[in-house]
Amino acid sequence: MKKDIDFSPVKNVHVVITKEGDGWRVFLINRNEKKLENVMITSRGYGETKTETQKTSTLRHMIPFIDSGEYALVEPIDESVFHLNNEYWVSYFIDGQVYDKKFIFVPDSIIEDNLIFVEELEMKGILHD
Repeated sequence: MKKDIDFSPVKNVHVVITKEGDGWRVFLINRNEKKLENVMITSRGYGETKTETQKTSTLRHMIPFIDSGEYALVEPIDESVFHLNNEYWVSYFIDGQVYDKKFIFVPDSIIEDNLIFVEELEMKGILHD
């Protein structure tokens, strides 16, 4: 049962959205001292306008591992969904312990004004803790 699983708090794992040229991409960064194993990421967009509810397809990504201090490309992201909540639900294991967290970029937060330098990527991005 889910209530029997110990979900320790997620620390030192970040979702970053970067802009490179004309395109935007999503990365997952591991700033832990240990590698992340069996990383599962689901991504989806959702929101409402004055007249309708909007949602994107749910995409699932599997990354076997991300070493300490490393990062992995999750997916490209299209500007046409920036007006939605963009959710990345990340689950992974460290030493057999499961970790789980939702990272949500709220509507219109993915803009060039929010870009900061991200050392691991050696480029600017929007870093979500």
